[in-house]
Amino acid sequence: MNAPETATKKDYAMALGSVAKLPVQPLETAVSYKSQAYDALKSALIDLDIYGTPGDLRLDERQLAQDLGVSRTPIREALALLEQEGFVRTLPRRGIFVVRKNKREILEMIVVWAALEGMAARLITQHASDAEIATLRHMFSPFAATRPAAMLDEYSNQNIRFHQRLIELSHNAVLLKTAENLFLHMRAIRRRTIGENDRATRSIVDHMNIIRALEARDTDAAERLARQHTLDLAAHVEKNVDYLE
Repeated sequence: MNAPETATKKDYAMALGSVAKLPVQPLETAVSYKSQAYDALKSALIDLDIYGTPGDLRLDERQLAQDLGVSRTPIREALALLEQEGFVRTLPRRGIFVVRKNKREILEMIVVWAALEGMAARLITQHASDAEIATLRHMFSPFAATRPAAMLDEYSNQNIRFHQRLIELSHNAVLLKTAENLFLHMRAIRRRTIGENDRATRSIVDHMNIIRALEARDTDAAERLARQHTLDLAAHVEKNVDYLE
């Protein structure tokens, strides 16, 4: 009699999807548990390879509470905030799942980012100091003696930081705020695609061309190159990325 019951429970668990184990640490007691839980979970979700993990990723409130060393209440409150920001989704009678964007959603985000980054590059030529622009070139000095593909993890992180830095150097608070959450949603797909079709090598060439235009204060070229660089990512996703379907 126990075998059918066990099989039924197993089938039900499979239908719910695999539970995502987030790399989180117990929280400190001096700060709001809700705020700490939110920061810890958001950071873990951003770093999660959601497009390299097959199947739905379900979050277990009880496990998260145990891992963070708190009750389930701040976990539930933090997850509610993350759902409002589009990082997780509650499915009735199934649980809370990590949101995985489909191809159309990813392409729409990339196109918007291209517009924002193009404008950021334009503003950099008008408002950023020479010293600030120089920091962009320094970011890629570790890769001068080797191909980016040989240090892909390091280059991927620096690639992400480069695009964030372009937005920061625009010195436009509204642009920065608009781009912030959007970029977090794009982070996983950027990390995933940088190693595909030797994109890392082409990426650093594009970056150096953008930097040269910024250094020359060539406003139109900087805007065009930054925008096109991101639109090339959209073209790659459209043509080659099938795991978003």
